[in-house]
Amino acid sequence: MKKKYPDNIVYDYKLDKFDANTKPYPTSISAPGFEPIKVDKSSSVSANHYFESRLTELKEEYKKLIQEYNWTRLVYEATYNFQPIVGHVYHLYEKKDKTLWLSLISPDEWNQPYVGSFKLQTDGKWEKI
Repeated sequence: MKKKYPDNIVYDYKLDKFDANTKPYPTSISAPGFEPIKVDKSSSVSANHYFESRLTELKEEYKKLIQEYNWTRLVYEATYNFQPIVGHVYHLYEKKDKTLWLSLISPDEWNQPYVGSFKLQTDGKWEKI
């Protein structure tokens, strides 16, 4: 049978040792006073602001990416009978049957239904000008 200690003695019966010095809180009346840690939650406001602004940035970046994809897809689906050169500007027009075609001729040189001007980038993407 193990010896029983008074309530004011901090003893761990499982480990069979005194462990007052390992506790994160005072264990005697003579120990220095302590108060619970006050949690400052004001930094959560700035964290929320960061995440909200970052989310807005990502949404805008996503919209821009989708727009770039749609323009690039539109140009690649258009009809053209030449090999486009990187860095050159080409013009997209619409035929009467609603199909698109890419041309070297600028819209001020003739009167055709004009969709937009595009420049081929080195990564194969078409940039709307």
